[in-house]
Amino acid sequence: MIRALIVDDEPLARRGIHVRLEAESDFTIVGEAEDGNGALEAIRVLAPDLVFLDVQMPALDGFEVLERVAPERLPMVVFVTAHDAHALRAFEVHALDYLLKPFSEERFRDCLERAREAFAHGGNVGARQRVRELLERLRHAGADERPRRFAVRDRGHIEFVSVTDLCAVEAAENYVTLVTERGRHLLRLTLADMEQQLDPSSFARIHRSTIVNLDRVREIVPDSHGDCDVRLANGTVYRLSRGFRDRLVPRRRGA
Repeated sequence: MIRALIVDDEPLARRGIHVRLEAESDFTIVGEAEDGNGALEAIRVLAPDLVFLDVQMPALDGFEVLERVAPERLPMVVFVTAHDAHALRAFEVHALDYLLKPFSEERFRDCLERAREAFAHGGNVGARQRVRELLERLRHAGADERPRRFAVRDRGHIEFVSVTDLCAVEAAENYVTLVTERGRHLLRLTLADMEQQLDPSSFARIHRSTIVNLDRVREIVPDSHGDCDVRLANGTVYRLSRGFRDRLVPRRRGA
């Protein structure tokens, strides 16, 4: 029997996982938590085999929770997140699995199969090693580590978009559109989130709704109102607002 803990600050998200797990005869739910502190206490007290762990939570996020768990108590971990960038990080560091909200029944069943297989082949021993690798990477990475690529969902599968392939990033309410030479991809992040994750020496925000790859800028054409048009190598033209002008256009001496 695989003992599972559900951690998410959204009641509906917890309920969705709870209902699905109840239908599985080889899983038992030992508890739930709605924030990072509750998750930490539940892992210490309940010692679950498997934790469905939300990444973004109040007080402590999912990664911070794991950093504070004693190594011998580390469970198998399935990261649950609405942000593709977090899912990519989990994927790259070999976490047991990740679930991107909203996930399908088929995707959840695949996740359970991976948990069953891991549990049958050493369970927590292998899981602890994977989580240790994750935490070690996070400790050495520091705040300046930036993603090399982003995971986006495309027709039911995950596609990876390299940062170097980005021409621009456009705001789309609570999403952004990643613009490449080959197409456009919707990513569940805000433009402010993207600005923090991209290297400012290679990318610049030129408008409240646009970030451009500086290596793709071909020319800047000023107009009589003090604004500019920024033309990229692929022919796309974006507006450079006066408030962001200093990020892209060097000041003249004496100006």
